[in-house]
Amino acid sequence: MASLQASIFAITAIPSSCKSSSFTSTPMLSLSRKASATRRLPRISLCRAMVQQEVQGAPAAYAKEMERLSAKESLLLAFKDAGGFEALVTGKTSDIQKIDVNERITSLERLNPTPRPTTSPFLEGRWNFEWFGAGSPGLFAAKFIFENFPSSLANLSKLDVFIKDGTAKITANVKLLNSIESKIVLSTKLSVEGPLRLKEEYVEGVLETPTVIEDSVPDQLKGALGQATNALQQVPVPIRDAVNSGLKVPLSGSFQRLFMISYLDEEILIIRDTAGVPEVLTRLDASPSSLAEASPEYES
Repeated sequence: MASLQASIFAITAIPSSCKSSSFTSTPMLSLSRKASATRRLPRISLCRAMVQQEVQGAPAAYAKEMERLSAKESLLLAFKDAGGFEALVTGKTSDIQKIDVNERITSLERLNPTPRPTTSPFLEGRWNFEWFGAGSPGLFAAKFIFENFPSSLANLSKLDVFIKDGTAKITANVKLLNSIESKIVLSTKLSVEGPLRLKEEYVEGVLETPTVIEDSVPDQLKGALGQATNALQQVPVPIRDAVNSGLKVPLSGSFQRLFMISYLDEEILIIRDTAGVPEVLTRLDASPSSLAEASPEYES
């Protein structure tokens, strides 16, 4: 009886998927030693394969993560080699540099770690535009400023976007005469259309009141600037407040577009429009760990 109880205890202590590989024949099973050995071999091979797969899983994941980090670094270096944001919008980026950047964008997209980016907390925050593809609305606006105004008169220094709670604010920082700073803010509404797809609807455009950097104003313009400041002080308060709040242009129903997020992590965001044109953005604000909790996952 003691021998039978020990055998039962040994069986229950072994994982179910591998019990037959560890259990030796007993008189209760009425199996010959030869038949028992024949049945054990396949089970032993299966259990060894399972253990080997679990051991090899961690190195495989580590290798993939190292490949992704390397692809990110390669893309950022490609931006630098291409001359950065200013070279892109002024048309100084060569065709070879554009092809090189596009190849690296494709390589990074293949390693996207976020399967449902439209509902990921990583999406929210402030992002800086690093790259536009041909036909991008952002590239068109930037080129318009650079091509129609000399750099000494008007300069687009930065273009960024802040995404929060289903809305986006795109801000273009413009400097006039190297001494007057102004911002053009475009507000849009974002609607989730799927795990990868968003719809963007333009809501409002605002031309903020310029800020004068007095130390940078040329001497020949200081007199005119003083006169303009004094004249503004004489304007009635309601009108002055309206001027200070900026020029607002309603855009509801005027323009919308669909785009997909092809890559998203804590540092880089890549989107593509319906024509497949890529835009690459890099994070400007703090780590995503400080962002709000994620929205509920999209359900198909």
